[in-house]
Amino acid sequence: MTLADRVDPAESGPKARAEYGPDGGEFSGITSETPIVDWTDVFIRFNLDPNVFEVVDDTVRCSTWQQSKRLENGERDVVNLYSYRALFRRRTTHHDLPALYASARRKPAKRFVPSRSGKTSVPVLADLQIGKVGSRGGTPELIDRMVEKREKLAAELKRRKPEDIVLPDINDLFENFESGGNPMFTNDLSLAQQMDVAAVEVYELVKLASRFGRVRIPVVPSNHTAWRRGSQNLGRPGDDLGIFVHKQVERTAKAAKLDAEWIFPAMYDETVTVDVRGTILGLAHGNQFRPKRAPDWWAKQTHGAQPVGEADILITGHYHHLMVWPTGRNPRTGRSKWWLQAPTLDNGSDWYRNIAGDDSDPGLLLFDITDNGFDLQSLTVL
Repeated sequence: MTLADRVDPAESGPKARAEYGPDGGEFSGITSETPIVDWTDVFIRFNLDPNVFEVVDDTVRCSTWQQSKRLENGERDVVNLYSYRALFRRRTTHHDLPALYASARRKPAKRFVPSRSGKTSVPVLADLQIGKVGSRGGTPELIDRMVEKREKLAAELKRRKPEDIVLPDINDLFENFESGGNPMFTNDLSLAQQMDVAAVEVYELVKLASRFGRVRIPVVPSNHTAWRRGSQNLGRPGDDLGIFVHKQVERTAKAAKLDAEWIFPAMYDETVTVDVRGTILGLAHGNQFRPKRAPDWWAKQTHGAQPVGEADILITGHYHHLMVWPTGRNPRTGRSKWWLQAPTLDNGSDWYRNIAGDDSDPGLLLFDITDNGFDLQSLTVL
């Protein structure tokens, strides 16, 4: 029996209402002679797809009463009636992640013998924002994009033959739901799923890089992966959920005996540095300053004796587009300092494009550091 069969139109038709938008709404005045345990017929009644929307269980409110009803033989009987009010929402998309990754794998991995090239290659992971849905798609499209980037990276590292790898993560590894950004709740993964996919993506990159030698992975906190309520931080910088994901991957990498070392900031720091062949590489997510103000911020870090102030190269993300900017000079080496603003790997920031008219192509920044410092000629975007 469907809802249409058990609801008396004379009693519930004019009262039954559904107010809704793209992400959900509210039912009210839904009357039935039996308790409603399946809301499929209610959705269909209002031309809503029950495969797209779902009732939020803890919002269901029900009242009941008895009423006289005329039977087919002309006699009357007392029946129970139930009236419902409930909120409903668009269902969270559940992707079959193992199947997606299985379909994404193109070829088996091959192990290479580390070279003596005198260089360290630095592929920069920045702003994946896993779970975000935009004009470039959702999670399936992001996974396909990362498979493509890994294939290009493998080919390029095979050509360059580095002695070792530094794999910085500028973070915003996943989208989260409390990033302080706009719009909210357009994700296609739950927070747990976002962290799960993030762990797999990081591990796949570390596993790939380890084929070419020792890997060091410096990581910094970021605004999207912070423990927050809206724009309000709830914990210390080191409580960042992106860093938490990396620590889980670190355990997996150790169990797999990968030659990989993670470098995390101190609990109350938002930056980290790593020595690469005598060149100090510094990382900051980029939410600490306004666009194009990194040189000023960096100079003040030097004046304040902060670790990143000693960096020869500062890598940031957050602003989603490539920028290469020489700024300052190391007084000990005489070499120029460089600010490298990394491109994004995400599905697009359409809200920003609509406001500012600006957009950026996704890409994986890659460059080399030699014994002579930053090799500008080696810089490319995959």
